[in-house]
Amino acid sequence: MAPLKFCANISWLFSELPDFSQRMYAAASAGFQAVEAAWLYESDLQELQKAREATGVEVVLINTPPGDLGAGDLGLGAVPGREAEFRQGLDVALKYAKALDCKRIHLMAGRLPIGSHRMEVAKEMEAVFVQNLNYAADILSKEGITGLIEPINSRITDPRYFLDCPHQAAGIVEQVGKHNIKLQMDVFHWQIMDGNLTQNMHKYFPIIGHVQIAQVPHRNEPDSPGELSYSYLFTTLEKLGYQGYVGCSTKEGLDWIKDYCTHSK
Repeated sequence: MAPLKFCANISWLFSELPDFSQRMYAAASAGFQAVEAAWLYESDLQELQKAREATGVEVVLINTPPGDLGAGDLGLGAVPGREAEFRQGLDVALKYAKALDCKRIHLMAGRLPIGSHRMEVAKEMEAVFVQNLNYAADILSKEGITGLIEPINSRITDPRYFLDCPHQAAGIVEQVGKHNIKLQMDVFHWQIMDGNLTQNMHKYFPIIGHVQIAQVPHRNEPDSPGELSYSYLFTTLEKLGYQGYVGCSTKEGLDWIKDYCTHSK
């Protein structure tokens, strides 16, 4: 039973450094062999490439562009009428992914229209999302890249995010039916929306393409006080045979990783 591998989510960690290329160096100095990030599109791509090559870190995951954050966007994959913009954003993400040899792209779903009720728009948004995911799957498969969809909880983090629970996401993955469209399991969001983590991890493990972690409810490091026993969850992932990286999407704290690595030997 091999121990888990951890990567630094440099959208959360090392945020005191303004540029993502600097954060890559910081992650490598902290002992990480891999990083992931949400939107690194304001960083110079050549500088990112230089940092990746100089440090040897693997870039595990990036997100599609969010759209217009100032106007309230948070992804466009399920937003009716924004299909052309989603495809443009996918092209940008693919450009960065290919340049950084990144094999996973989180295809962000987006938010419900302001003033709408979830049940009223759910069917239309799901249909748009499935259509866009089918398009993305075909594009990404040519490059050997996996597209991921991530439920983001609507109870604490984002009340208007369309894709908000693991069962909804798994149903959409099943509808798309493409081998390179999988679930991104952020344990933080799954716990808040559904709990029942043991059963859900076992049930959906065949379609989980990436894992992220943080303590609930304050998104702190896994060994901090909170709802979750990460020693148990890590053991569960190991027994399931998870081979990918576990993204550390926490606000602070890295000492727990050293403790885990010591105890897992």
